[in-house]
Amino acid sequence: MKTRRASLLARQWQRGGWLSTALRPLSALTAWAVTRKRERYTSGAKVAYRAPVPVVVIGNIYVGGTGKTPMVIATVENLRARGYTPGVVSRGYGVKVGPHPRVGLGDLEAARFGDEPALIARATGAPVSIHPRRALAAQALLDAHPRVDVIVSDDGLQHLALARDIEIVVQDQRGVGNRRLLPAGPLREPASRLADVDAVVTNIGTPDAGPAVSLSVSDTPLSVSDTLEARSQPDGRLPRVSDTGSPLPRQVQMWLEPGLARHIGGRDTQPLSAFAGQPRVAAAAGIGNPERFFTTLRAAGITLSATLALPDHHDYATSPFQALDADVILVTAKDAIKCGALNDPRLWEVPVQAAFSDPALFDWLADALRARKARSGGGQNGGAKIRGHNPTA
Repeated sequence: MKTRRASLLARQWQRGGWLSTALRPLSALTAWAVTRKRERYTSGAKVAYRAPVPVVVIGNIYVGGTGKTPMVIATVENLRARGYTPGVVSRGYGVKVGPHPRVGLGDLEAARFGDEPALIARATGAPVSIHPRRALAAQALLDAHPRVDVIVSDDGLQHLALARDIEIVVQDQRGVGNRRLLPAGPLREPASRLADVDAVVTNIGTPDAGPAVSLSVSDTPLSVSDTLEARSQPDGRLPRVSDTGSPLPRQVQMWLEPGLARHIGGRDTQPLSAFAGQPRVAAAAGIGNPERFFTTLRAAGITLSATLALPDHHDYATSPFQALDADVILVTAKDAIKCGALNDPRLWEVPVQAAFSDPALFDWLADALRARKARSGGGQNGGAKIRGHNPTA
């Protein structure tokens, strides 16, 4: 029954219908709350903490999983390759942090840091700081790792208490759904918010998944200097500009390429092709969009005898795999960091790496950060979108 209700809501969120229409009065309340929150910051009634280093926020407006974590990992790795020393802040979903932020790096416990922060730390080696108040997380990160010169925020697009220099939205092929705010639709903010960010990255899942949802805007690249000259807004953001001269976000397609499967609890690795043709291969995923993982495996030629879609952030206190009649069970990297204690020899982790249609995406990002620093005189981050200095706001 619960699955049927979730399926009904998902359909309503995509195409609309009687349930979505009935919920529209509640969406009006969401719209009021979103608008009031933003106005309190833009009017100066509340001030956002401005870190002494640039902040890149990677988030979404569509509730649930869209592929933010692979994008965060790719951003950290690519900024490091371009001479930066990035650190990551995150809320630490599902973790009781307490009054003080928690900072770590390397192999972190998901139970102490959260699934995504632990995965990001393991994949990138970058320091990670978690706290629901991201301003406190940013301060603790810089105190513990003073060499960090750019902060990447894992999620937090709606967390206005932390000023940001660059906003990147990750969406998938669901786009903006029926364009309605929660609960009548899937959106945390109005669809018009997409035109206000610096880049929109559309996760198409696999390279052959078909055309991605777009904003139907010009995709002609401009240099950072061109964009700086064309932008008239005083907040110093660096969006792209259309043929008509209006500012637009950079649009990029992203897809996920699976790497070598790793046996959980051992050192063996296998290419995914090794599982193609095997009759008893199952897959399980406790992520925001499990079907995307299953589609990636099928695209690699694997016939799945069974699939198990688990709730996002499933805790694996007990094994959910006992009923799966399979010789091999493929799981996501996010699940793998919590599955080691299960001692199930059938489990294999399938890591994925983000690939992009725009090879210049991270050159653009690095240039934008350098241009922002130059405009602020090389000192504090004067171009942050939400200005302020109070870390407890």
